[in-house]
Amino acid sequence: MFNTQSYNQKMNKTIEIFDKELGSLRTGRANASMLDLVKVDVYGQKMPINQLGTITTPEPRMINIQVWDLNNVNLIDSSIKKSELGLNPQIDGQLIRLPIPDLSEERRNEMKKIVKTMGEKCKVSIRNIRREGKDSLKNLLKKKEISEDEEKKNEKEIQVITDKFIKLIDDKVSSKEKEIMTI
Repeated sequence: MFNTQSYNQKMNKTIEIFDKELGSLRTGRANASMLDLVKVDVYGQKMPINQLGTITTPEPRMINIQVWDLNNVNLIDSSIKKSELGLNPQIDGQLIRLPIPDLSEERRNEMKKIVKTMGEKCKVSIRNIRREGKDSLKNLLKKKEISEDEEKKNEKEIQVITDKFIKLIDDKVSSKEKEIMTI
């Protein structure tokens, strides 16, 4: 039997991942989740910074990382420098300070493009899930497990779900763009 709910859940997961990616984008304010996508090559594996130290935001334009193991300070420092965040870490013993510079107009426009690209990638994922659902319906119809009417009804449902998620992505993209452009 065909279940549109499973496709709804897959699309929801895609949106969760998209939200995480959006949260990691720099908007001119310090935000600990900006570092979520930065992985540090340590102990023979790539680990997120929040598993190597305590991340705090003492001021709107500052992120502090209290590194637990002194040996990891330089590894974290180089991972942050290699990332696309454009941050310049300042090391003070086991404390790494990350001042968040103001975003220039040019950088804001770059960020808008990045957000749009991320949104498009997310939409492609949603559409792939829709296609997967439609293919599954066609197979069920071929095997005569569902009628043509059921196929059409479920196809419409999947389309409604897809439209809902595409609109949600557009809303999130435009909201993030406004946040980026707000000085």
